[in-house]
Amino acid sequence: MTLFVTVILGLVLVILGLSAAWPLWAWPTTAALLLVIALVTHRVLAPEPEAFPREFRPEPDLQFPEPQRQEQRIAHVALPSSVADYDFSFSATVRWLVLETAEDAPYINPAGLAVDAVLQRARVVTAEQPPNRSAFVQHQLDGVLGMMRPDSGGRIMAMAQDVSLNLPELDRERLTKLSNVRKDEDVWEHERNYERSKRAYLGDDVLKDTGTAVVWWLSRNDKEVEGAVDHIGLLAQLSAAANNESVAPVFEHLVSPPTAPYADVRAGHHSPPEWEQPPDWGAATSSKGAGPDTSLDSFLAWFGFAPADPDLDLFAERLIHLAHAHGKSDIVDELRRRFAPARPATDDAEETTAEPEE
Repeated sequence: MTLFVTVILGLVLVILGLSAAWPLWAWPTTAALLLVIALVTHRVLAPEPEAFPREFRPEPDLQFPEPQRQEQRIAHVALPSSVADYDFSFSATVRWLVLETAEDAPYINPAGLAVDAVLQRARVVTAEQPPNRSAFVQHQLDGVLGMMRPDSGGRIMAMAQDVSLNLPELDRERLTKLSNVRKDEDVWEHERNYERSKRAYLGDDVLKDTGTAVVWWLSRNDKEVEGAVDHIGLLAQLSAAANNESVAPVFEHLVSPPTAPYADVRAGHHSPPEWEQPPDWGAATSSKGAGPDTSLDSFLAWFGFAPADPDLDLFAERLIHLAHAHGKSDIVDELRRRFAPARPATDDAEETTAEPEE
């Protein structure tokens, strides 16, 4: 500040000397006067020396008393979810601040008001969320309850920290089982719809009639046009069976008669063995040579007896008794000749003598 005043005053004196055309002896006098004014100004503006050095003075006490901590821990409080009977378990540390009110305001329980305010805010969030999302809802509550907000009466401001939200283990297991059942039902429903759609496609479209079935076969085997003719009879049978109808007369000549399930590998087609043919009763009476043997084999096959059947001898004995009863001696001789190796001669003689008495 002294330097600033000295410079300003010097400039003023210089301007005055130049304007008034001071003589040469006046300039040294002016400089001396300016120096005296600077010393006086420095002495006036300089601060008084301190009685004690700063390093020896005590520091001012800037520490304020720590305010009383106002918080309360709550644990395992049931909060509703969006599903009935499945409640969340809520735990948190509630903190509050008492607001200033009029002197005549009623006394309050700050802890109770703060806990109630936090639970009401948490209840609004949990009631809209499913119970199987407890971890997600916990993060939501951290954000919703992490800010001081006044209660409904305006007496306190409350918040919550260290929030914990979970679902009981039994309820978690029940929800897992229900979820698995719903998933299985969805899969089963889709499979049933697929089967229903497939049946409708085959019954109402593909096998609606023989012509439609033939066109469907050609669309799946477009390079085998000649083979479609060989399948017309089979397709006619399938379409008739699908509609509970008989084969159309125009396709009856293409339908092969049913055959027994025996395959002649060398010939390449199915044919029943000779001994399973139905008996030819005319061949039995036409001649005494090979005809009766063939007829007897067919007769036995018609009854379901194979040549190596262990019950065939017993059945032959019963046939001999029946032929004796009706007086068919030629058939009795034929049966004895056919089954003689399997039956003792004494038995035949006893039966021959015994039959006339019957």
